[in-house]
Amino acid sequence: MRTIPDATPPQRQARRLIAAGLLIAACSAGPTVTTGTPSAAAPATSAFDSARAATFFAEAAELCGREGGRLWGVSLCGPMVIADPVTKAVATNQPAPDAPRPAALGYANSAMKWGETRWTTLVWQHVAAADDDQRRVLLVHELFHRVQPELGFFLPEPSNDHLDSYAGRYWLQLEWRALAEALKRPRDAGLAALRDAFAFRAARHLEAPAAAENERVLVVNEGLAQYTGTVVASAGPAEAAASVVKQLAAGARKESYVRTFAYSSGAAYGVLLDAWSPGWTRRFSSSDDPALLLMAAAKIQPAAIPVATEAAGRYGGDALRVAEQSREAERVARLAEFRRRFVEGPVLVLRKGNSASFGTDGMMPIPGEGVIYPRFRTTTAWGSLAGDPVLVGDTLLRVPAPAEVEGASLHGDGWTLELAPDWTVQPGPRAGDFTVVRRPATGNQ
Repeated sequence: MRTIPDATPPQRQARRLIAAGLLIAACSAGPTVTTGTPSAAAPATSAFDSARAATFFAEAAELCGREGGRLWGVSLCGPMVIADPVTKAVATNQPAPDAPRPAALGYANSAMKWGETRWTTLVWQHVAAADDDQRRVLLVHELFHRVQPELGFFLPEPSNDHLDSYAGRYWLQLEWRALAEALKRPRDAGLAALRDAFAFRAARHLEAPAAAENERVLVVNEGLAQYTGTVVASAGPAEAAASVVKQLAAGARKESYVRTFAYSSGAAYGVLLDAWSPGWTRRFSSSDDPALLLMAAAKIQPAAIPVATEAAGRYGGDALRVAEQSREAERVARLAEFRRRFVEGPVLVLRKGNSASFGTDGMMPIPGEGVIYPRFRTTTAWGSLAGDPVLVGDTLLRVPAPAEVEGASLHGDGWTLELAPDWTVQPGPRAGDFTVVRRPATGNQ
């Protein structure tokens, strides 16, 4: 293990743009594909301790060595780095490359290129503060992300906006409750609960035609990693099932399911597949859906909507409906406020870059416009942006317009922008709007 206390200029820039809060989900360069653990502010914990970091590397080595390529046919072991975004100290399990540190290092539990090598990257505050069970799952989850591209399980992600709607949330929570009941029972004894889970799933997908495929993609991207972390970190099938039951309950308490759902769903369907279709991971392809594989293995037929409606009562559907109706009224009010600030009012528009760190708890889609990310940081050609929140579209970012547009450092309602040299702010197409553009070239022609 090596401890590296210094910071490169890209890291110092990243530190400035993350100053408003630590985040743990990362977007990789290239297609819009996100990786990492569900978002949360970094907890306060002890100062960086290189000796303790060494124990985490040893724990990861023991876990991936015990797994030995059994699940996916490749070893999960490989380069790892734990970084402290506050002190900039970095510990690695092998010599660090002679290359600039990635800007997101220390701000993302993920996997990314450093030099010519893909590394598992961990935030010191998160790995150090996690309890033993959480840490083991986290370590393996991120080890899987390192090898995920070579497995072919790294897909461009579509939106799952329907999971912020009343119907999407209602049916998803019922599905999770039924999956939890199936996981608590021996395989065949849980079959009735599995049928209920698929009835709830079918009811949700009727509400949004693209939901099945959109959910599948995110389960491949994140759910497989969470399943892998859960299984490898567990002593056996019973412990893995018990862990997933806890994860399903914790997932239901999240403020938003738009992205976080895949962790709970992926772990649940994966562990259930272990019982119904042993060895499924070695047959899995990027076009597969773990839920549909389970449905086929258990010989479950699609259910009609009346079946889902009747089954809801067995899982607290009436009380859940009341709670979700109340939340929906609050969501509509929040959506109107976000639309006023980020769409209808004057805004600063920026071109979206290839990489970002962001928080997912509290994400809110604005139909036709993009998704509100409660915390979002990015560094790209035009500079760096830290916003709480930011409206993220397919190609553009939007924040409320600043009061002043002079200088290289701009501030607005909940955001800070550091402009790169040769970039400036100019009026946008609408009155009151602004956009960031490169300065025209000057000098003799």
